[in-house]
Amino acid sequence: MSVGEPFLDVHDLKVEFPTEDGIVSAVDGVSFSVQKGKTLAIVGESGSGKSVTSQAVMGLINRKTAKLSGEVRLDGEELLTASTEQVRSLRGKRMAMIFQDPLSSLHPFYSIGKQLAEAVLVHQDVSKSAAMEQARQMLDRVGIPNPERRIKDYPHNLSGGMRQRVMIAMALLNSPELLIADEPTTALDVTVQAQILNLLRDLQKEFGTAIVLITHDLGVVADMADDVVVMYGGRIVERGGIDDIFYAPEMPYTWGLLGSVPRMDVGRGARLEPIPGQPPSLIRLPKGCVFRPRCPYHELVPGNRCDVERPDLLPVTPDHAVRCHLEPAQRKEIAIERLGAQAGQVAAPSSSGSAGSGGAVGSSGMEAQ
Repeated sequence: MSVGEPFLDVHDLKVEFPTEDGIVSAVDGVSFSVQKGKTLAIVGESGSGKSVTSQAVMGLINRKTAKLSGEVRLDGEELLTASTEQVRSLRGKRMAMIFQDPLSSLHPFYSIGKQLAEAVLVHQDVSKSAAMEQARQMLDRVGIPNPERRIKDYPHNLSGGMRQRVMIAMALLNSPELLIADEPTTALDVTVQAQILNLLRDLQKEFGTAIVLITHDLGVVADMADDVVVMYGGRIVERGGIDDIFYAPEMPYTWGLLGSVPRMDVGRGARLEPIPGQPPSLIRLPKGCVFRPRCPYHELVPGNRCDVERPDLLPVTPDHAVRCHLEPAQRKEIAIERLGAQAGQVAAPSSSGSAGSGGAVGSSGMEAQ
């Protein structure tokens, strides 16, 4: 792979699930890329298509119950058209995933050591004792005390933070070049969140791993990501670098996400601004802009375009793209009105603070209630 080329390149990915009520368009034309040593964050409310996108990349979508199209290339190798055996050989070795709920992802009847050793034996030609020693070393590496004893424990013997560390250890056992982390800090207290994020950051520096981080937490995004994809209704509505999204957002949905996060520069009694309404049904999406039913600015667009015409994802700069019918000048003016003269003050990325302990944003989730 040449320097500067993406290690993971997703182009026009679509995932549809046929149901009795109609076709569920879970992912509709999603494109993004991530280089080795970089972190891409995918953010959005529940039901926006984030997890389905990651499952499609990992080859975890059942093709008998879903229709997939587009391209997913891992270091140039096409995955969507590859056989199940080819994708399975890559999964756990060149690409791995940390799932949202470690308790349901770990088998309750087998010890931690046995499950980790099995992940080694699937991809490496080593003895069981050597695999168990690798498991012990990785538990030590991810910060689990007394790994010699912990490999004999079962998942229910461990705390939530410990189980998440075990999942990270399992994902990293075969030194994957791509790591997808689906809500890796959900349900963990802020101290453990900070430890998990620092662990991911340190391991990325050591192995040069490309990370796709799926999260609701803008604090985590500000602390970890290089680039951000904002998803809504199965589509990307804004895409850009971390500075673009936090300092110069131009999509009403992104403004809503930022506006629902606690700010450090306003009074303690100031109220947050939740996004009104609910995310759309993926079976019956609006004909025009998917965000139109919840957008307070659609009346500024002449000709009812937001009702009848679906906006394209158009570039603002070479690295920043937005899906919105508002004129660029209108978007900039509203962004300043909504988020302050310097939009970055809302959630400026912090290179020193940890999102889990507050960071520049605080660790409040961004999902609208």
